[in-house]
Amino acid sequence: MIDLKTTYLGLKLNNPLVASASPLSKKVDYVKRMEDAGIAAVVMYSLFEEQITHESLELDHFLSRNTNSSSEAMSYLPDSGQYSLLPEKYLENIGKLKKAVKIPVIGSLNGVSKGGWVRYARNIQDAGADALELNLYYIPTDPTLTAQELEDAQVELVADVKSSIKIPLAVKLSPYYSSLPNFVGRLDAKGVNGLVLFNRFYQPDFDLEDLKIAHTLELSISNDLRLPLRWISILQSQVKADFALTSGVHTYQSVLKAMMAGARVAMLASELLQNGIERIPAILQDLEVWMQEHEYTSIKQMQGSMSQKSVAEPAAFERANYMKVLSSFQNLP
Repeated sequence: MIDLKTTYLGLKLNNPLVASASPLSKKVDYVKRMEDAGIAAVVMYSLFEEQITHESLELDHFLSRNTNSSSEAMSYLPDSGQYSLLPEKYLENIGKLKKAVKIPVIGSLNGVSKGGWVRYARNIQDAGADALELNLYYIPTDPTLTAQELEDAQVELVADVKSSIKIPLAVKLSPYYSSLPNFVGRLDAKGVNGLVLFNRFYQPDFDLEDLKIAHTLELSISNDLRLPLRWISILQSQVKADFALTSGVHTYQSVLKAMMAGARVAMLASELLQNGIERIPAILQDLEVWMQEHEYTSIKQMQGSMSQKSVAEPAAFERANYMKVLSSFQNLP
C-alpha cells in the first residue's frame, strides 16, 4: 500500500499536497471542499501589513490600485462593496475554518516591517491557527538602503515573530537575495520551522491605449517550478527547517519533483483557481499510480533523493548546468 504521509512544521499530514494562500481560503465552503477532495492542509489568504497599519476603509483605493501585483490580488475577488479583509475579519475566518475542517489551517502575514506584526502573529495563534506563514514580500526602491540593512531588518522581524508565538513559523521568501544560502542560514539559526520557496513578484505592465499602469494577474505555469526546485535541491541538506515548494505546482509530476528535491510539501493555488478543486484527487491518484509503477512505497522514501547532496552529479545544479544547457542547443537558423 502506498503511504503518502509526510510532516511539515511538525504537523502530520496525510499527503504532501497543501493549498497555498489564495482567494479560495476566504470561504469556508471552498476549504471544506478542498478537505473533502484530499488536500492535506491549507494556508489562508494573507493579512497584509498595510491592512494592519491602516485599519480603515480609506485604504481601499490604495490597496485596489497597488496590490493587484500580488497573486492574491483583491481584484480577483468579487467586489463586496466594502473592505472585507480587515484584521478582525481575518481572525474570525480562522476560527470558522478551525470549526469546519480537521486539516491544519496555516495563517499568513504579508509584509516586512515590525510594528503591529508581532501582536497580530499572536492574535492569529490565539484564533486557532496551527502554524503561521510569514511572507517577506518586498521590493526595495530606496537606493540608500543596502542589502545588509534590508536583510538585517528582515531577520530581526522573523526573530521577533518567532519569539512571540508558540505555533510553528514558516517564512516565505523571494529568490532575489545576493546570497540566498547565507540568508536562509540566518533564518534557520533563528529557529524558523519552515521555508517556503518562492513567492512570486508580479510585474506591472503599460497600457498603451490609456497610457497608464496596467495590473494583471497571471497564474503560474509548470515551468515556474524550476527555480524553487533548484534551490531546494541545493539548500535541503544545509538547514534544519522544512522546505515547502510553491509556484509551478500543477501536476503529479510537479509534486514528485518537489519531494525528490527535498521539500516536505508541494503547495498549489493557480492549478485550483484555473481548473477547479477536483484537480486535487486527480493529482493524488496519479501520484499513487506513478509510485506504484516505480516501486516507491512511501513519500518519505523519495524525499531528498535528487537533492544536490544525493545525486551523482552535484555540479548539475551550479555553473556546469548552465554551460551544458547552452552547449546542447543545436537548432541554429
